[in-house]
Amino acid sequence: MSVTADRHDAAVRRANAALETYTLSGDGWRRGPSETLQHVLADLLHWCDDTQRDFDAALERARAQYAGESSPLT
Repeated sequence: MSVTADRHDAAVRRANAALETYTLSGDGWRRGPSETLQHVLADLLHWCDDTQRDFDAALERARAQYAGESSPLT
């Protein structure tokens, strides 16, 4: 299953909005985007531990979903 350019762009916008919501203040970024991503992933690891979710399994499924969606863009 390939993803359209519109769906790809929508996915990127959703990810950007989540990262901005996580760390953007009225004065701008509190952290750089790469550092923000690191903190989000670390917090998700904590959340998975607390809620007994398997982060690695979810990441594996997400990578498979991304691989199915990302080539080729149409």
